[in-house]
Amino acid sequence: MPSRRQLLQLPLAALAASPSTPKTALCFNEDNSHFFSTRAGQKLDAEIVAAFMDQYRGTQVREMILSANSMRTSFDSKVWDPIWKGYDPQGPNDQPLLQSTPKEARAGARKWIHTAWDLAKRGIDPYSLWIARARKHGLSPWISMRMNDLHNVDDEASYMHSGFWRQHPEFRRQPWRFTSGADRALDFGRAEVREYSFKLIEEYCASYDFDGLELDWMRFPHHLREGQEDEGRLKLNAFVQRTRALLDQWGRKRNRKLKLGVRVPSRPQTGYLMGLDGVEWARRGWVDLLVACPFWNTIEPDMPMELWKRLIPANVVLGAGLELIVRPYNDYRPIQFNSLETVRGAAAALLARGADRIYLFNYMDSETAMASADDTRQALMQCGSLETLKGLSRRHILTFSDTYAPGESGAAALPRRLKANQVTQLRIPVGPALAEAQVRLEVEGRLSEVRVNGEICQATATPEVNKPVPNQAFAAWRAARPLSGSVVISATAAADSTIHWAEIAGR
Repeated sequence: MPSRRQLLQLPLAALAASPSTPKTALCFNEDNSHFFSTRAGQKLDAEIVAAFMDQYRGTQVREMILSANSMRTSFDSKVWDPIWKGYDPQGPNDQPLLQSTPKEARAGARKWIHTAWDLAKRGIDPYSLWIARARKHGLSPWISMRMNDLHNVDDEASYMHSGFWRQHPEFRRQPWRFTSGADRALDFGRAEVREYSFKLIEEYCASYDFDGLELDWMRFPHHLREGQEDEGRLKLNAFVQRTRALLDQWGRKRNRKLKLGVRVPSRPQTGYLMGLDGVEWARRGWVDLLVACPFWNTIEPDMPMELWKRLIPANVVLGAGLELIVRPYNDYRPIQFNSLETVRGAAAALLARGADRIYLFNYMDSETAMASADDTRQALMQCGSLETLKGLSRRHILTFSDTYAPGESGAAALPRRLKANQVTQLRIPVGPALAEAQVRLEVEGRLSEVRVNGEICQATATPEVNKPVPNQAFAAWRAARPLSGSVVISATAAADSTIHWAEIAGR
């Protein structure tokens, strides 16, 4: 095995096992609670459960990635606590398992718990059924493991938490404080935490006939104590290598390669500083799919796909992860979901910059979903390829990176505050040529001039725009010519002003 130094000295072409780039497509993540919560109360048999996969037949989805755990599992695990551990199906909503959950949320929480319990009691394993049905439809079925889920960690007694987490506060990332959920993440610098997690990986391999296993390091992204990332990085490297070896072992038993995927922070340096060295994992040949992505707070169309492509071997499939939420900066309210046009815009920009996959996270068929089922279906049919996006209306919103290592400086482009006559510049990647291009800004104040790539733009009527929308009406300017690639907007303030939202739209 070449050393890291030797690998870094190799020409990029020598790192590629195959000269061809994988054809673009979609990865789709189905989370660990959605099906159980939204199908609660229905008469579910094996066929009805399996048919859940039918909605993805004939779409651009290639990898169907099934999340089966948070701190607890949604299947009948023998090594981790299943979500129904401690549950009394005959008991009231204020039974001990649910007692700490707010009264108004107990019935909803119980839907997930009861549906998963009932299916397991009747010997119906949704994940086995979904894997088989996905494969029947030509989809590649994967299992995804959330490595450090932190939902509800402000409530120590929540039904979502494992006994391991509750009983070992000393295994937490920052046990001496609680300023955010990240403090209560499990510390993967501890051998006990790594062994506990690896047991579930072993169970996944033994229990399910998947094509690939994903280690989801972005649910949630902080895994090591502050200042211990350099030592911890080596431990996480060894953990990923150990997982690769286990998959190879099971692959030999099944006479085919089992793939390994990872979700990591959107920017390589951030991941490295957090101990999540996706570049090393890819160069060592341990992973087959690397997904760069934000955590949750917004979509991030400006992820540096070109840089990732230069850093990882060509035979590793590079995914660009899209979250459901979109906003220009972290404090912007209200929180809104992406529309079909904004997903098209992000997908077009990221595919043009080198992504092999658009990875949809939290784009389920109800509740955590886009505004309409038709929009979701169209996204599944269009957003995995530049060919099928050609000529369609797109919106390219300027957002921000929501994940940073401790001590790393993080900055959002917006809000941008200007003094009178001050000029500012904003950069938005739009990908393939965008005709009828329009610059749209939410301005608190007034601008005297807007240019795009140095050319003056003409003010135009305020457009009618469906959600997501800014709090104040857009001001709009028409670009002189089609726009493509990375576009620079220059704005001059007529008086003291603040730009809160910026986007470029067209088709």
